Amino acid sequence: MRMSQSISRRRLLAGATAVVTAAVATDVFAAGSAPAAPRTYQPTWDSVNRHPAAPEWFRDAKFGIYFHWGVFSVPAYDSEWYPRNMYVPDSKANKHHIATYGDPSDWPFHHFIDGADDLAGNHQEFAPKLKSEGGAFDPDEWAQLFVDAGARFAGPVAEHHDGYSMWDSQVNEWNSVRRGPRLDLLKLFTDAIRAKQLKLLVAMHHAYNYTGYYEYAPAQSDESLKKLYGQLGPEQENQLWYDKLKEVVDRAEPDILWQDWRLDHVDERQRLNFLAYYYNQADRWGREVVATYKDGFNSHGQVFDYERGGPADLTAPYWLTDDSISSSSWCYTEGIGYYSLAQMLHSFIDRVSKNGNMLLNIAPKADGTIPQGQRDILLGIGDYLKRFGESVYGTRAWTAYGEGPTKMGGGSFTRPTAGTAQDIRFTRNKANTVLYATVLGRPGSSLTIGTLASDRIALDSLSSVQLLNATAGTYIDLPAPTQDATGLRVTLPPTVPFDAPAYVLKLRFSGRIPALRPLTGAVAFNGFGYGGDSAALPLGGYTAEQLTLAGLPPRTLSSLRLAPGYELVGYSGDDFTGTSWTFTADNAGIRKRITSLKVVFNPSAHFRITNVTNGLALDSGGDVPSGSVLKQWTWDASPNLQWQAVDLGNGYYKLVNRANGMVADGWGATSDGATARQADWNGGTDQQWLIIHRGDDRYSLANRTTGLVLDGGGKVSAGSVTKQWTWGASTNLLWTFTES
Repeated sequence: MRMSQSISRRRLLAGATAVVTAAVATDVFAAGSAPAAPRTYQPTWDSVNRHPAAPEWFRDAKFGIYFHWGVFSVPAYDSEWYPRNMYVPDSKANKHHIATYGDPSDWPFHHFIDGADDLAGNHQEFAPKLKSEGGAFDPDEWAQLFVDAGARFAGPVAEHHDGYSMWDSQVNEWNSVRRGPRLDLLKLFTDAIRAKQLKLLVAMHHAYNYTGYYEYAPAQSDESLKKLYGQLGPEQENQLWYDKLKEVVDRAEPDILWQDWRLDHVDERQRLNFLAYYYNQADRWGREVVATYKDGFNSHGQVFDYERGGPADLTAPYWLTDDSISSSSWCYTEGIGYYSLAQMLHSFIDRVSKNGNMLLNIAPKADGTIPQGQRDILLGIGDYLKRFGESVYGTRAWTAYGEGPTKMGGGSFTRPTAGTAQDIRFTRNKANTVLYATVLGRPGSSLTIGTLASDRIALDSLSSVQLLNATAGTYIDLPAPTQDATGLRVTLPPTVPFDAPAYVLKLRFSGRIPALRPLTGAVAFNGFGYGGDSAALPLGGYTAEQLTLAGLPPRTLSSLRLAPGYELVGYSGDDFTGTSWTFTADNAGIRKRITSLKVVFNPSAHFRITNVTNGLALDSGGDVPSGSVLKQWTWDASPNLQWQAVDLGNGYYKLVNRANGMVADGWGATSDGATARQADWNGGTDQQWLIIHRGDDRYSLANRTTGLVLDGGGKVSAGSVTKQWTWGASTNLLWTFTES
């Protein structure tokens, strides 16, 4: 894991686009949506990209557990980056190390492996002992805990950035059999986890070992120490990276081979050698496997992993997040703090609703004990899944992920968040006949589900609504609900007769769940009459490749539902070429063979553009001279507050005010806080805006000249000016488009 804030932010901006820019699907990679896998994989992108990235069992599993446990657990200080940070001058870990063990030049990291006394005379060594030999470590107990937590896959970090292998490596003498515990830890975990009928995950973080982790450590002269500290040189290091993975594949036969960042720094030839070898070996085993990535691979044959986060909205292809039970460290440290059960569970439910799986990290102590605080959270998740797991396991994301005031995700490094009784998350069964609505809090005697309003979905085929009861497989029948323009109103028992961290409604339909009208963008179906698999397509362009990743292969679009104020332009050729067709309304029977498409704003529609933070609408001020500032005002349906978003055909839009015909203008702004203005259209880049869907029906608007985004300025009063600012996480920079 990475703890460096500057490094993390670079990855957040660069890595997340691999998945976020893809379209959203409710059931990605359906039959026939990807080229057939080759019988034998070759070390080329064309070959490995045909590997099915997320097999059915993986999308059914939803929840896994792994653990950061190793040599870095011995000091129990700072984080799992202690081996690096102890060498960083004047860092917290460096000062602690000098005070506790001595100067790193005299007491180096590998003393924790081979064993040495600290300044107080206490022996320090990573040497857990099995319970059967009088110690505290029992891999079978760990595996049982994972089962009790509801995990469907689990496994160890087999090597972290520190270069220490947790198996009997023949290519790395710095391993757990030759040094430290004298145990083949990977084999112990493999046997224990498979004995519990769980899928096996093995995590490898070793790409960073030689690409920056030990940059502050002194140069070594001993060849063996060079290997540990990642100082062998590029060719040897790249070969060692591959050789370690090959050993893990051959010894453990993992169902999931998870890798941390810096794969993009590994020689491309070796990356392809690994993927081809792993996939070919899996074919020999007769198993479907998963390879994950944060960088260096792609979403065609591998699964993208968000670190400590997830998208703000439904996202495809199918994805994974790895998160930790602690906010402060991935490994055990003295005084470690934990997220609450509600934070972890609600975030997990949110991620599942957005087309993802969650891999949760725990942090055992160096001696092999798992602290009770961590056990309590795991068992709390397990208790929920034991009772209400039918709404999680084996489900698929629906057309909308949910509703409510609590927004979660938005990229990597976003904190787990607890929801409220006003927050609802949706999943559906694979047959698409049951919709689950999970309430992230204790509901009252009635509940209105706004997403199921009469202007968005027809519920004539709704046959029953039940509340999942405290015992798995039992239900509380509820009265027939009523539907109007505000939503579906469900009557619940005056007092729900059991306690739970979330409550689940089961809506059963006599046929397929009816198609939902989206609030933004489009929902495209591969069957006529809004049937078959569907993909939710936010604003943007989709090449043949992107449509395939979205689960809607080229030339399969057969019906379409559009949000108010949007249109879809389909093209017979890839990359928006050939004959084009424009759809401005729902269409139940599209017979055009569309290869690529764009979802754009309807240029004739007028929109209220509302700031997310303050709720004020973008305001021209009416009959004002060119160069006047743009303001914000309370919505009153005035033409001053209505705008057309006209696609310019180059990825940018012009925003035209209905009252005065002028367009929004960045006015050559060069610094944060500069005002946005308006002027007559002249075609300049100052008047062109990149409108990016940021999830949850929200957009940022970036000026083409400067890259600054439109900024509401926070909780300001009506009449305040609209500014421009560097893009960041603030909701001041987010806007909604509502057809007026």
